[in-house]
Amino acid sequence: MNVLVFQHLDVEHPGAFRDFWAEAGHGWHAVELDAGDPIPDMAPFDLLVAMGGPQDLWQQDELPWMRAELDAIRTWVVDWGRPYLGICLGHQLLAEALGGKVVPMTRPEVGLADVVLTAEGADDPLLAGLPRRMQSFQWHGAEIGTLPEGAVVLAANAACPTQAIRWGRHAWGLQYHVEITETTVADWQAIPEYAASLRAALGPERAGGLGAEVAAHLGAFRATARRLNDNLLSVLAAAPRG
Repeated sequence: MNVLVFQHLDVEHPGAFRDFWAEAGHGWHAVELDAGDPIPDMAPFDLLVAMGGPQDLWQQDELPWMRAELDAIRTWVVDWGRPYLGICLGHQLLAEALGGKVVPMTRPEVGLADVVLTAEGADDPLLAGLPRRMQSFQWHGAEIGTLPEGAVVLAANAACPTQAIRWGRHAWGLQYHVEITETTVADWQAIPEYAASLRAALGPERAGGLGAEVAAHLGAFRATARRLNDNLLSVLAAAPRG
């Protein structure tokens, strides 16, 4: 399998997924869109993964690469019908590419938080084998305010009712992070936009201890990421190439 990854910040990479792909012998190619990397010919790739980033969907006028990315996602998902996974910003990009709307949250959601699968989520192939209620890692100040037509909500919580979505049978978005590693919190705390949202959500004292708070749960997050990866690869193996 050959994976195309859209990145929007060098420290927001596929994380644990990189290890799983390497173990299975899959290749992946990262495009650093915020740094000016052009979107390559997508035809040779089997899976498109879009990661998070500090940018917001309402910045499209000042970030022309974001418009190109939205067009590429729409082509991939709608025109070609190929499998897609978006995480955080990548989740929001999927919604807007398909006609939905992303809006600012009243309060950023940062840190550890439970998400609960909907009835549709409990039956979804990507989330198969995961508990109905599970802990997640969050770091976002925007959310999907209007779902694209045909999208199904797979997970939610009180802070954000669109924690996971599916469109069709081949495109998924997760607002929360499952890919995090032991360096994630420190890496993201060094980004000014993320540091500001962290302090706003948790306050200075708890913000300073987030790394230690998250460290105790890294094993569980990695297990969740592995399950999602295995499920996704099973979906890919069973799907015809569009």
